[in-house]
This record gives sequence, C-alpha cells and structure tokens, in this order.
Amino acid sequence: MTFAKTVLAASLAMVLAAQAQAAVSTQDAARLGTSLTLVGAEKAGNADGSIPAYNGGLTTPPASFKSGDSMRPDPFASEKPLLQIDGKNVEQYKGMLSATTVELAKRFPTFRVDVFPTHRTVSLPQAILDNGVKNASGAKSLENGLAIDNVLPGVPFPIPQSGNEAMWNFLLRYQGVSISSKYDSWNVDSAGVPSLATTGQAFISYPIYENLAQPISSADVYYQMKLSYTGPARRAGEAVMLKDAANPLQQPRRAWQYLPGQRRVKLAPNLAYDTPNPGTAGAGTYDDVFVFNGALDRYDWKLVGKQEMIVPYNTYKLTYAQDPKSLTTANHLAPDYVRWEKHRVWVVEGNLKSGARHIYQKRRFYLDEDSWTALASDQYDARGQLYRGSFAFLSQSYDKQIPDSTPFMIYDLVGGSYNINGVVGPYGGIKYTDPLSKAQWSSESLAGSGIR
Repeated sequence: MTFAKTVLAASLAMVLAAQAQAAVSTQDAARLGTSLTLVGAEKAGNADGSIPAYNGGLTTPPASFKSGDSMRPDPFASEKPLLQIDGKNVEQYKGMLSATTVELAKRFPTFRVDVFPTHRTVSLPQAILDNGVKNASGAKSLENGLAIDNVLPGVPFPIPQSGNEAMWNFLLRYQGVSISSKYDSWNVDSAGVPSLATTGQAFISYPIYENLAQPISSADVYYQMKLSYTGPARRAGEAVMLKDAANPLQQPRRAWQYLPGQRRVKLAPNLAYDTPNPGTAGAGTYDDVFVFNGALDRYDWKLVGKQEMIVPYNTYKLTYAQDPKSLTTANHLAPDYVRWEKHRVWVVEGNLKSGARHIYQKRRFYLDEDSWTALASDQYDARGQLYRGSFAFLSQSYDKQIPDSTPFMIYDLVGGSYNINGVVGPYGGIKYTDPLSKAQWSSESLAGSGIR
C-alpha cells in the first residue's frame, strides 16, 4: 500500500470511529450487577447513610391501594421532614441544590424545601434491565453521539462515557409502553394569578418497548405524542402530534397540527427546539417539555460527573393532587405539595454550538441515577445569567414497575411566571393502556381527534 493510500485509510478509520462509537468494554460492563445496579447506579449508599443502598425499589403497593386503580396512594404519607431549607439557610446547602432552587429560596420568603428521608423506589422490569446489560458493551452511538443504533430497548449506555450518552439514557428512559391520561396545564403570572392554559387528552407512546427483543435502529421512532385539547374554550378542538426518531439528523422530528378554524391537518416542523410553547404563556420552549425533549444537535454535551443533590422525589402528593389550584400559589408551587429527597444524580451540561441558534446559551441537567429521569435543570441566557429552571416530579408506579414523571414545570426567573403541566390528579391519575393502532398514529387521525 502506498503512503497516500495508508494515510487515506487511516483518515477513513478515524472518521468511521467518530461516526460509530461502541460503548464500554466487557470488563467494565461486568460492574453491572456487582458494584453497580443494572442501570448503572451505585448500589451502595453514601458515606453518612443519608442515601441508602439500592434494594430493588418499591414493588409492593401500600395497603390503601386498590388493585387496578390509576390513583396511587402515597406510601410515605406519614413521614415528616428531616430538614427545611429556605432563604435563611440556603447558602449552607447550595452545593446540593440546583441554581434555580437556590434563586427561588433567596427571592421568595414563602419558598421552602422540605427534605424527607430518601427512598430509592425505582424498579424496572427484569427484561429491560437485562437489555441494559447487553447494551453496555453492544450499543453504538452515531453522528458523533447525536444518534444511536443497535440498541436494545432499555438503558442504552448504563456506564456513560459522554454527555451525549447520558442524555440518550434520559431520552430512552423506560416510562411504560403507552400512557393515556387527561391532564391540565396551569400558568401563574408575575402577579400570582393562576389560569388554566390547557385541558387535554394525552397519548404518549414508546414504540421501541413494544418488542423488547428487537434492537432499535437509527430509523426507528422511539417517542411519539398526540394531544387533543378540550379546554379552555379558545383552544378546544386543537390537536398536535409529534414523532422523534433515533437518528434525528436523517429523520428530523415530524410534527403535525390541527386547528379547528382551518379545518385541516398541516405539517408543523417548528414545534421543536426554542419555539415558544403557547401553553406556557411564554415561560417555556417546546424542548423544555418534560425538562428536555427532541434532538441533541444544537449543543455540545459534557458529562460533568455525579453528585449528591436534593431534588423532588417520590412526589405522590403532588402527582395525584385533585385540586390544581391548591398547587399554584403565587411565585412558586405550594411547598406543602413538594417532597424533596437527597439522591445521586448525573450532571450533564449543554453549551450552544458555534453558529447554532437557541435562546439558551447553556443548560445544565440533573439525571437521577436510578431511573435516568431529568429531575431538574437550569437554563442560562446569552449573557450567562440564570434565565429559567425546570423540575420533574418522579413517583414510582409500584403496581406496574414503572417510574413516572408526568408532572413537570418551568420557572421563568426573568418574567416572574411559571407553568406546571401534566396535572392528572383531577382526572384519575396516571393510566397505562394498550398501544394505539398505526392508523391512530397517522397524521389524518388528528382531524378526527380534534373535532369539537
């Protein structure tokens, strides 16, 4: 082989290595099930015992649970806070709080963090755990980490080596196969006045989990959502559908919208990235939904590391609250409804790529080590100032082996408003259903679902 051909071959090999990267070695993967759980969390508790060892999660419903019900009683309702953090002592604990939490405590005397005993309640089906172990040495990322291939349904990278891999763990986290719930979204403006943004019927599907033996290819849709709005009157009859694929560079988000006044379904490619989400009254973007969603391509992602943090967790009281107005106090959610616990989280930071456009210059995410749920985030503007912050409210559906984070919220720290979405308590809680048919996931189905 000539020198030129040798150089060309070496260059091609480097390009291919950048485009398709395998996960960890078999030796490293052997830590899963020993020092690590099968999703990559540390099995052991922390040094002072405030985070217990993982023992399989919560799989036994409390005695008050009615079999088959979608309203799940709080198994820890009798517990009392170990600690309360507010503006007077927040500096003492700021190293374990998101920047947004610290800012809220400093800004509002009525805001507080009630810290309860930590319970590692997350439990997943064994087949999904087994797939994660196989993924550890078999899953591949493509497009410099922006896409995935050869991933079995489960945690794709239980021992993440990059920020992209950790974010894919979040995007593909197991939340069941199909969820169908009626919900409210509420806005609270800077004057402290709550208003109903939307009432809707949500269908959320993770089709990759319908066949656990089938590897996910880069063309597969891993997430799809269909929303049909029933209120308030100004939005009744609207409908939206989104689909995200495992290689968003080859297959960008597909989105459709039905507006009653136009009486037709139209493509809506702008329902992504930093397009303002009208349901939040300007407090959030489309990729703020569920703390983050969509493609990773506008940011450079850095795996900062793991740390102990105080985050919302086991929030049954909030998730299943039946009076949404009791949640929406002025300036912040009612502290009585938010349970906080100390957990280990993966910290991932996204910095806007040179030449890319987004209203957030930097984003920092806090991913639960046991479920890979994004429990909180901090968003910064082009000046490097804290702009917005999000939270998701995790509770284990103990009768289904499914961790749920349907309720989520965002604070606009500049505008002084906030939005909470996924308020399902008034409508019977979190409901897991059979998947919709392919016809019901066609764009044409939106016109029927959106009719007033």
